[in-house]
Amino acid sequence: MSHAPDGRYADGYHYLDLGAGLDTVFLHGGGPGCTGWSDFGPVAEMFAAERRVLIPDILQYGRSDKVRIIGPMWDFHAKRTVGLLDTLGVERADFVCNSWGGTIALNLAARYPERVRSLVVTGSMPVFYGPLAPLPENGRRGRAARDAYYGGEGPTRDKMRQLITRLEWYDGDRLPEETVELRYRQSLDPGERELAAMSDSPRGDWQDLTAELGLIQAPVLFIWGREDAFLTPDYPMMLARMVPQGNLHVMDHVSHHLQEEQPERYYAAVSAFLADAARRDRDLKGE
Repeated sequence: MSHAPDGRYADGYHYLDLGAGLDTVFLHGGGPGCTGWSDFGPVAEMFAAERRVLIPDILQYGRSDKVRIIGPMWDFHAKRTVGLLDTLGVERADFVCNSWGGTIALNLAARYPERVRSLVVTGSMPVFYGPLAPLPENGRRGRAARDAYYGGEGPTRDKMRQLITRLEWYDGDRLPEETVELRYRQSLDPGERELAAMSDSPRGDWQDLTAELGLIQAPVLFIWGREDAFLTPDYPMMLARMVPQGNLHVMDHVSHHLQEEQPERYYAAVSAFLADAARRDRDLKGE
């Protein structure tokens, strides 16, 4: 993965703006040290060859503001993300998302349908139940991992490597050291450490999006790792049936961060879906 290009700032967000074409917003996951570039750097240039690629650091992450959220968390993020789109002059966009970012985008698509052309979602948990079995650690595996990472002696490179190989990558032997270093250094950010140390929840109130999923008008591709450590493929199959235009693609030998572990395969599947969504959109408009 190459070094991150120079970013810009707007509305409290740090973001990258690459390429030209259809506006496409990439929203990253919520693991310790995650940023837009750490999650989507391996595929950014591929998509930017034919699209305008906007990669913000979600609020509370990366170089974006470390705000404290009061009230429903996904509503907060959806509203602020739409505000960023307004500032950047983006009327409508495709959203390509991992984990935390996918739940933001699903809620945004339900509440602001006119702003979303299509959605690609990986590893997100918008509802707190599964179709076949209880969710691992009652759906709190990510929060438990964050607490363990920041707890005890605090962040270390070894703890970061263990977290990524246990929960995010299928083949830990292929994990680049630069990825570990990028995530580790970002996890030392004073604002992120302060948020992690708060005994109450600075991230807002958790929301179950069962009702919202049925309101989403845009086509959605749930692209999942067969070996995902958080949510096995029966979960996105359930989600795909809850969304009116839901689709499911399962990739083998990958876990939670498909776009980092298998970037070429991820790009091939996602770009094909986005192209089809754009074609259907043009047909509906009679263009």
